[in-house]
Amino acid sequence: MAIDAGLSAPVIALAGNPNVGKSTIFNSLTGMHQHTGNWPGKTVAGAEGRHFFGGREWRIVDLPGTYSISAHSVEEKIARDYLCFASPSAVIVVCDATCLERNLNLVLQIREITQNIVVCVNLLDEAAKKQIVLDLPQLSRLLGLPVVGASARAGRGISELMEQAAVLSQETKEEEAKAEKAKRPLIPRLTYPKPIEKAISRLLPFLDGLAPALPRHWLALQLLDKDGSFLESLATEAALDIEALPELARQLDLLHSQLAQAGYDSCRLRDEITAAGVKEAEAIAAKVVRHIREDSHRRDRLIDNWITGRFTGMPLMLALLALVFWITIVGANYPSAALSHLFFALENGLSRLLSGFPAWLSSLLVEGVYRTLTWVVSVMLPPMAIFFPLFTLLEDAGYLPRVAFNLDHYFQKCGACGKQALTMAMGFGCNAAGVIGCRIIDSPRERLIAVLTNSLVPCNGRFPTLIAIITMFFTVNFSMSATGSLSLTILLTAFILLGILMTFLSSAFLSHTLLKGIPSSFALELPPYRRPQFHQVIIRSVFDRTLFVLGRALVAAAPAGLIIWLLANINAGSQTLLAHFTGFLDPAGRLMGLDGVILMAFILGFPANEIVVPLIIMTYGAGASLTDADSLLALKTLLLDNGWTWVTALCAMVFCLFHFPCATTFLTIKKETQSWRWALLAFFLPTAIGICFCLLINGFAHLFIL
Repeated sequence: MAIDAGLSAPVIALAGNPNVGKSTIFNSLTGMHQHTGNWPGKTVAGAEGRHFFGGREWRIVDLPGTYSISAHSVEEKIARDYLCFASPSAVIVVCDATCLERNLNLVLQIREITQNIVVCVNLLDEAAKKQIVLDLPQLSRLLGLPVVGASARAGRGISELMEQAAVLSQETKEEEAKAEKAKRPLIPRLTYPKPIEKAISRLLPFLDGLAPALPRHWLALQLLDKDGSFLESLATEAALDIEALPELARQLDLLHSQLAQAGYDSCRLRDEITAAGVKEAEAIAAKVVRHIREDSHRRDRLIDNWITGRFTGMPLMLALLALVFWITIVGANYPSAALSHLFFALENGLSRLLSGFPAWLSSLLVEGVYRTLTWVVSVMLPPMAIFFPLFTLLEDAGYLPRVAFNLDHYFQKCGACGKQALTMAMGFGCNAAGVIGCRIIDSPRERLIAVLTNSLVPCNGRFPTLIAIITMFFTVNFSMSATGSLSLTILLTAFILLGILMTFLSSAFLSHTLLKGIPSSFALELPPYRRPQFHQVIIRSVFDRTLFVLGRALVAAAPAGLIIWLLANINAGSQTLLAHFTGFLDPAGRLMGLDGVILMAFILGFPANEIVVPLIIMTYGAGASLTDADSLLALKTLLLDNGWTWVTALCAMVFCLFHFPCATTFLTIKKETQSWRWALLAFFLPTAIGICFCLLINGFAHLFIL
């Protein structure tokens, strides 16, 4: 996140631990749809929006969720640097009422940097259900900060937060601000062991005039701590290079020597600094939190015994995955057929409307562009409209972190990080989103492994192709009877598991070759199980995901249809350009069990995977247009007439699962890795796997079966 303090509107920053409702508050204030979900680590780069309150505009900045500002991770560095160097007018630190003690540690750390803080104790409704009682007035007195209780999901406490933030930012009338601040007690600060406090006091005179925006006591502590990340940010953001100040550097060396003689080496010094905040948070929480029922998390623990159990976790996960696919497949079949009939019925009207146009132009628009677009809508929209809400329901309920917990052991065995399970799950929706989500992985090596392997699980753009081919070639009469839908579900689940298996194997390969290293351990917070908010599920799944992916596909499909139509209707010699192109690719395609048309469709489908099948149909179709494949039976007949066998279908599915990422994902990888070399590896890794699989399947089939 870029630090920009130059705009005129006052800034309110939202900070807090992961999964405490920061993004929910941000969305309530700005009206935006920043991604929210019941798992930690969603906000990895911050977000910014606008809010009007008290007759003026405010900038609201949602910082990544962090447990501290010690900059052990990218999120912590982003949050710390923003708080230190962007000088926001006020900071709202959001806390979880059900586990206040842990959240207070961050409040105390931020209080060392700025005193313009409003503490928001969110999720009071959940605390009430768990019979947890909080004394918020007492909490405010102990912290010396204004405290506001809230239940952001229900919209309670939002206005009060803005009132307090406005007072702190001194954007209200000066007299009112002074009167309000006069009511507040003196704000305490953390105290450290005497040798550390003594060293701080001896360092303070050397800090006069340096980084005036930062509290000197806190600045002295960071310099004593020798936090390399902070020193780097200090040089970059505040133009303060400690090495260029010899007097200060000598004093620091002297103080470090004295601390070491007192038994405070660098490790103990850091431990004592951390312990000061933890002890203070524990003491405050003991005075303001009361548990009426001691075992308030009993229900979640009972569920977790099954969901994350050694013998039950994985089978339940596979069963749930298969159930989601079964509902998607069965539910999407009927609306997909209805949409297809509707669009082809409308085609007659469109043809009549364009009857006055030249024949070639009418053909291009109707048989080229219109049929490609309607195929994409009728095939993609129904499964997406079902799959994404189901996925979002699992996300809201808190199931995704349990998936990461179950898979952590396997990723560790592969030399990768367990958090990769979360980014892999995000890849099922969109690989580009999964690549961006890899920022939650702290280790650069493990983050790169997760980025390079994310395309090995199919995104939503590839699901329609897989479903259509399985239905046509691997189910009985491709009916949606109980037997047909069950076999379809099992085969689709098997392909998904193959993608996950190759993710493990590829991660292990990279970890033992190009990206050698020891896998890191990580702490993953398992959030409480929560009842999903259905209106939020609809908004996120339909507007943020379904329509976004569909819109992207349509943007790519229209020009692709246009190009195919032109290639198929422009001759070069005795053949069309399309025939030349597919003929060139045909030998390679035959070796892989495919043909030149299928390979060409994958290449032209680089902008969006969703258009691969429409391109195949359009190329096979008579007259170089998308044929009236208004049913899977007609489509299967078209494919069989062009030489497809079950081997072709199987190889097409495998290559659909393992081939280069789409253009959006490819450019996202380039942006995230800042390297064309890694982006190209991410391009060729799944492609090489797909080619090898296809060669093996085709060779085996011709040797032993065909």
